[in-house]
Amino acid sequence: FFSILSNSTTGCCLSNQIVFMGMGDAADNIDSVKKAVDVMTDRSCFGLAPSKITISTVGPSPEAFRDLAKANSVLAWSVHAARDELRKKLVPTTKYTMDELRHGLVNALLGRSKRLRNVMLEVTLMDGINDGIREAEEMAEFAQKIIDDVNGLKLMINLIPFNDIGYEQYKRPKEENMARFQSILVEKGIKTYVRTTRGDDESAACGQLATKRRRP
Repeated sequence: FFSILSNSTTGCCLSNQIVFMGMGDAADNIDSVKKAVDVMTDRSCFGLAPSKITISTVGPSPEAFRDLAKANSVLAWSVHAARDELRKKLVPTTKYTMDELRHGLVNALLGRSKRLRNVMLEVTLMDGINDGIREAEEMAEFAQKIIDDVNGLKLMINLIPFNDIGYEQYKRPKEENMARFQSILVEKGIKTYVRTTRGDDESAACGQLATKRRRP
């Protein structure tokens, strides 16, 4: 996915922010992703700053963080929940505990220069599932452990309101619950933002790019 700014003088479209994310994980295609990042940051090509490129991963294994950390970019981890039981429900493909994955991320970050010791934790909030006080406090504790283990780390949490895809069990969280979740994290010193949703009126927002009609 690309966020593009239009150059009003030349009429050209200049990529301002690039994010590797979506259906299919970057960790499943590490070599190609790294090559793409190398081209984007090469001064003789696009010359983008590493801070303008983000690689998002669900964290399929501790080793995946190590491999992705070799790319000259910002790392983002789709966490969604800090409690093993709940995360397994939300990310059924996961084979590792959150402690194991956290250690993998920490080791990957420690292997980077301090200039690239930054990470974003992504949390998609769903009504009545992972948007409660308990989940917010667990997320704050989880994030703080990462901060404590990595000297010079810049960590932020990106809260993403779930976009409706027609499943009754998963619904967009209430505004007051999102605000409370963010407030708990901020009060504990964790930099936290709520992502602005775009395209949901056309079923084109994050997570909605799928067919509504199932194949027979």
